[in-house]
Amino acid sequence: MDAAEARFRVKVARQSTTLEAAVVKYRKRYRRAPPRGFDKWYAFAIKNHFVMIDEFDSVVEDLAPFWELSGAEVQRRAALVVALPSIDLVRVRNGTVRTVNLAKGWEDDEVSARAEGFRRMLTKFVAELPDVDFPINAKAEGRVIVPWEHVNYPNLTQEVDASADWAGAGSVWDAWRRTCPPTSPARRLYSSIGAGRISQAILPVTKIRRQRAGVWGSEFEFALKTGADMDFCTAPAAHYEQGHFFSDWRILPALAPVFSPARARGFRDIRIPSHYYYGGTRRYTYAWDPIKLEQRAVDPMEVPWEEKRDVVWWRGASTGGGSSPPGFGAGYQRHRSVPLPDTSVNARPSLISSPPEEVAHSDPAAYTTVPVPLGALNADIMDTAFVRSVVPVSKAHRFGDSVELGVSWGYKYLLDLDGMGYSGRFMAFLASDSVPVKATVYDEFFSEWIEPWVHYIPLSAAYMEIYNVVSYFSGPPPAALRAANLSSDVAFRGSPYNPPSIFSQDGPIRRDVGSKSPLEHKNSSQTAPLLGAAQEEGDRRLRRIARAGKNWKQTIGRTVDMEVYVYRLALEYARLWADDRNAMSYNA
Repeated sequence: MDAAEARFRVKVARQSTTLEAAVVKYRKRYRRAPPRGFDKWYAFAIKNHFVMIDEFDSVVEDLAPFWELSGAEVQRRAALVVALPSIDLVRVRNGTVRTVNLAKGWEDDEVSARAEGFRRMLTKFVAELPDVDFPINAKAEGRVIVPWEHVNYPNLTQEVDASADWAGAGSVWDAWRRTCPPTSPARRLYSSIGAGRISQAILPVTKIRRQRAGVWGSEFEFALKTGADMDFCTAPAAHYEQGHFFSDWRILPALAPVFSPARARGFRDIRIPSHYYYGGTRRYTYAWDPIKLEQRAVDPMEVPWEEKRDVVWWRGASTGGGSSPPGFGAGYQRHRSVPLPDTSVNARPSLISSPPEEVAHSDPAAYTTVPVPLGALNADIMDTAFVRSVVPVSKAHRFGDSVELGVSWGYKYLLDLDGMGYSGRFMAFLASDSVPVKATVYDEFFSEWIEPWVHYIPLSAAYMEIYNVVSYFSGPPPAALRAANLSSDVAFRGSPYNPPSIFSQDGPIRRDVGSKSPLEHKNSSQTAPLLGAAQEEGDRRLRRIARAGKNWKQTIGRTVDMEVYVYRLALEYARLWADDRNAMSYNA
């Protein structure tokens, strides 16, 4: 956390403060002149107090493959792709912008919310843009996958496949693994088939042997960032537990300009801000007023930090992927976040603070470990449940009622997981006074603007360290204290509320628990014991992340920051669209 904070401070401090400095830095960083209109973009950014003036590597990375094509070829491929299902068009002509669905022949009607959202992002500066077309992906899933051979040997051309969906014949994985080198395990037939657990698929062999020998370790090696750079080429078995590999929508197996709200590794979509982030809705916007249709400063359901429960919260539908081929839903990322009631002796090691409180909270010597039954841990700190079944789930999975977004604010830890694509709730979680705990295989437009362990807690794709994340910040759960034969007064988990148990002495209880707010679970006879020094330090650091995330949303994750991003992207893309790219470059 200390290193991450220092890294973020340096990034903010190094941003250019003049147009001249921004141009110099651009030329040095990307070895070319900025696009035409860069001066007007800079003025727009400065007027709106934009912070990350120089941080647009994601735009350059997304557009890099198109520099190998002529402007005419980029235009031709854009024209081909918008004739496909679930691809809409945002068209700029003569300083105005409109949406078009060419597949159905309609204009400004029957287009996706993503296309409409992108159109609105352009409106403040569209008069400054040349004529250009933006093909917008109507789906949450990525659409563009280019085989390794076509990337490394561009003379092997391939046209866009107009097929609409897999229809049960094949899968995204079959196409995706061709992005890997021919010698990689994913390209070898025997390695690309057959199920495997992600905890074994992504861990080095030495760690697997340590676990099999009963030596714990991986739960304490916390993720430095999310799993967006997970290498499925070298660990193909891990793909069974990421639902986007089973999407029902056929990808485009050739390079084409398709603008999507997020991008997983191996895809070639061009990232744009999500319409969920830009617009306002009760489901995806913090403090949204559905009557005045505006965002308030504080959500009326917000809960003071001291009254939030030290529990991991998640509610959602059992999406997470398609069903092509069917039968793999049980392993998808959301299914694994809702643990089955487990009363077995299978155990996870749990952190417990050692008695000497003079030892620094960050010093490993301050902790001991004790194995705790997994079911007991889940009952103590995992308040996760499905509210709707989409991809089939086990009858033993926990289900709850659908609740308002504001119920989340009663919890300190807000689990943020991919669905069919990226999670649309991340910005709302950041805006709250709670802490997002994010696991994802996607990169988004803001990925280089935000810092894990400063603004949110990253979680590995295996989730195995979640118990000790909570133990570090909030103290050991009651089950760990019982396992260590310690009194429940030794440590304090920071909340006067008792989490609603879904277990009885006779086994799991299946019941709806999602309709109650945290305040309804309060035990009025319970008083909060004094925090120990270790728990005070952990809670202070956790609240620091919550405040930093909220501040980031208010200063770097605003809707106007999304407009600045789209303005810069539009200028860069318009240059690629042009026949004479030199004429579309900025000359001071």
